[in-house]
Amino acid sequence: MFKIIRRIDKFLLFLVALAILGSAIGCEWFPESTFDLASESRLPKWITLPPGLTRADVSITMSYYVKPWGRTSTFVLKDSKGQVRTKLYGKDRGLGPNLLKHPPPGFPPGYPAYEVITVNGITDIIEHRKMEPIFYITDDPAVWNELGVTQK
Repeated sequence: MFKIIRRIDKFLLFLVALAILGSAIGCEWFPESTFDLASESRLPKWITLPPGLTRADVSITMSYYVKPWGRTSTFVLKDSKGQVRTKLYGKDRGLGPNLLKHPPPGFPPGYPAYEVITVNGITDIIEHRKMEPIFYITDDPAVWNELGVTQK
């Protein structure tokens, strides 16, 4: 009986260690959530189009990750054939999405929500307008000001 309990304890300890290791590594296969950049939105400041491609030729996917040392984002730029052309990693500010003190009318409760993300020293603000797998980039000076970010 005690041998079975010891085996179960070792197995549980192994599973816990595996889970901690997986979250510490930041397993890229398990994002917290994933979104596509709206086709009418501009590209984030840190993304440069590869030569020969236009905005209409590319799509961008953003995935959020929650790690023990903070929140991060990954941005993947793909061409019209689905080939990955650029992959960038960003640092998200804070513990969760930012909401405005006085949100504009016409949005569902809890929206718009904003993420302040920095990639390679360049900061941009992501906007989520409603619960959907789409994100936008905002240039609204009032939003930048309220979130305490200097617009460059």
